[in-house]
Amino acid sequence: EVQLVESGGAWVQPGGSLRLSCAASGFTLSKYAMSWVRQAPGKGPEWVSVINADGGRTRYADSVKGRFTISRDNANNTLHLQMISLKPEDTAVYYCAKDDVPTIKNFIAGDYPVGDYWGQGTQVTVSS
Repeated sequence: EVQLVESGGAWVQPGGSLRLSCAASGFTLSKYAMSWVRQAPGKGPEWVSVINADGGRTRYADSVKGRFTISRDNANNTLHLQMISLKPEDTAVYYCAKDDVPTIKNFIAGDYPVGDYWGQGTQVTVSS
């Protein structure tokens, strides 16, 4: 059974940093691309970032480019999202999602086709 468990969410002041983690089990992490997706209160899901299976390629939504860094540790079955210079508009529940292929899919304008398996999410709140 595929399981994804996010952690690391917290309250942080604007300009602060957080590192999110996603523990994966029930499948071979090194065979699949992985994404981070977020959902702000009252809004639909927003794709944030994707990383290919071996970690050699990454892509980011324009809203987080230069501030967020996605990474993975396949040996320890973990996905990470390092976030710096956080803004109030980054407030959301953050989810990791498993893709069904090892490569980054073609997509247009931030509308990445995220996979069907998501974790339960971790809350990030940015406010003063």
